[in-house]
Amino acid sequence: MIIDNPLMGIYLERPNRFTMAVDVGGERKLAHLKDPGRLKELLIPGNEVLIRKAAGKERKTEFDVIALRRGDEWVLVNSGFHSDIAASLIKSGLIEEFHGFAVKKREYRFGRSRIDFLLASESEEMLVEVKGCTLVNGEVALFPDAPTLRGRRHVEELASALSMGYNSSVLFLVFGENARFFSPNIEMDPEFSYALKEAHDKGVNVIAYSFRTVLDCSVLVEPVRRIPLIWP
Repeated sequence: MIIDNPLMGIYLERPNRFTMAVDVGGERKLAHLKDPGRLKELLIPGNEVLIRKAAGKERKTEFDVIALRRGDEWVLVNSGFHSDIAASLIKSGLIEEFHGFAVKKREYRFGRSRIDFLLASESEEMLVEVKGCTLVNGEVALFPDAPTLRGRRHVEELASALSMGYNSSVLFLVFGENARFFSPNIEMDPEFSYALKEAHDKGVNVIAYSFRTVLDCSVLVEPVRRIPLIWP
């Protein structure tokens, strides 16, 4: 995926969950942060941030946040791009579980939830929920970085779909090319972690794939590797 027209800023503070104050050329500007996580390892005053001018005239924020600096890499922190990144990965053929499937519908209503994708092959249908993961501790990617009741509900819905004849998958997009393993973050959210393990044991595919975010004239988000799971 290519994201055009990035601008560089300096992170100042997070006035609320979805708003970031950024220094842009010496001026304080507000940017929309489309990531509900805590992002404690990224939201450090003085850290570099990539933003772009927002569309729409009725907004309170002038910019959208794209990515934050972590060491020598950029970390995508905008969930608005997750669906297109996942669709491209599904289509790429890189993931065995998706071979023979194509996207039938996005934002598919199932049970009490909207699941990100309904895929279809010649003989089967598969539900796919996509989660973005930004927390990397050493070589281990961890999800979530904040408790997520919604995430647990999605996992439970996917497990229940198996008995109705669907295939089900959870796809974790790991934004950190140094990650070599993925684990549910049991210390942060044991209920989600246990729900994910139970769903996996019942037959839900749990897939983690790492990505790098490269800044040139544009922002390029590209796949790196599938990473194995570690269960707590």
